[in-house]
Amino acid sequence: MDIDFRIVLKEVDESYPDNLMPEEIAVYIAEKKAYAFDETVGDEIVLTADTIVCIDGLILGKPENAEHAIEMLQMLSGKMHKVITGVCLLYKHKYHSFYDVSEVYFSKLADEEIISYVNKYQPFDKAGSYGIQERIGLIGIERINGSYTNVVGLPTEKLYRELINLDQD
Repeated sequence: MDIDFRIVLKEVDESYPDNLMPEEIAVYIAEKKAYAFDETVGDEIVLTADTIVCIDGLILGKPENAEHAIEMLQMLSGKMHKVITGVCLLYKHKYHSFYDVSEVYFSKLADEEIISYVNKYQPFDKAGSYGIQERIGLIGIERINGSYTNVVGLPTEKLYRELINLDQD
């Protein structure tokens, strides 16, 4: 996107209220991450995001361990799920939040493919236990309705438009 940036990490509790819809969950967590920077940011733009996977009404966050990752991928195998990324832009102590949703259709995966992927790629930092840009995405995804970059974890085409309009709010 030709934007200079730096990465600053802060520990943030990623829990959320039970009564939120999936889109609200992703935005809620992205906003919690932005709040962690509110006192320390000057005129910079702080961008925070959170991605969740939703299937059959269940929210799949990051797996706890290899067994949990395998279980998640078996659940996604042969089905459609939604990838939802919430984004929060903190600028001049104002919060601007939005989200994007992509539908991802997985082909039926053999247990051996799933186990091999989890063992080799260790997807423990990824919602739904997979990265679309890694082997499982390259061999297992039949199609996507929506943004590819959203499934990667940041809907850059939507973000670009939001950044252009940010100072006009």
